[in-house]
Amino acid sequence: MTFPDSWVQGSHTHDGTTHPTYRRGAGPGVIVIHEIPGITPAVAAFGQELVDAGYTVVMPSLFGRDGAGMTPVTIAGALRKVCVSREFTKLRTGVTSPVAGWLRSLARELHEELGGPGVGALGMCFAGGFALAMMVDAPVAAPVLCQPSTPLPLGGKRSRDLNLSPADLEVVKGRCAAGQQVLGLQFSMDPLTGKRFDTLTRELGQAFIRVELEGRGHSTVTEHRRQEGVDAILDFLAANLRTAPHGDRA
Repeated sequence: MTFPDSWVQGSHTHDGTTHPTYRRGAGPGVIVIHEIPGITPAVAAFGQELVDAGYTVVMPSLFGRDGAGMTPVTIAGALRKVCVSREFTKLRTGVTSPVAGWLRSLARELHEELGGPGVGALGMCFAGGFALAMMVDAPVAAPVLCQPSTPLPLGGKRSRDLNLSPADLEVVKGRCAAGQQVLGLQFSMDPLTGKRFDTLTRELGQAFIRVELEGRGHSTVTEHRRQEGVDAILDFLAANLRTAPHGDRA
């Protein structure tokens, strides 16, 4: 598969900020937020799996060189970009990354176009927790966190932090209390995810579906892809995007 030529390129603007987007497929909408260093061929391949499963996939390009592979050079370049960008938090705890506002706007636009119970939102690695932030003020019906790694887990407090402000966390907890579920995937021995899955279990209770993959891998659906993780995501998306919203079921 050639990328990005095989995807329809567009853009989305919110509050004066514009990022490129790539889109493909038909069916319920799913926003796939790439990991560091960007939309690599492996990220695009995962997006294509969702397209093949019957979803409209939109991949925003937030940093990095689209279509470039995961190499030390591309990783370093992406890290330089996010470190100076005001859209992302890196080390601060108890705050929501400003880019969440842009992502919520993208989700609202996609849902307005496609309808249905809501859209899916899947974040990876540095962007792994963004799907939680999108639940606050967007029609996100299927949030998926793949190896969430922000803030960088330097010390116990940061390793447990969810990259959410206290007010946003309360909104997420309220939605979960009303029936929303959250899916999370990580390798059981991945140091980059820290202890935040324990925080999610404590704060969200049974609403948090925790998938632990054995080993020391990191990228659960791309570079270190495990079929059991992909299957869990496909099942979760189908259960939440192909049925009536919670409370409206017959």
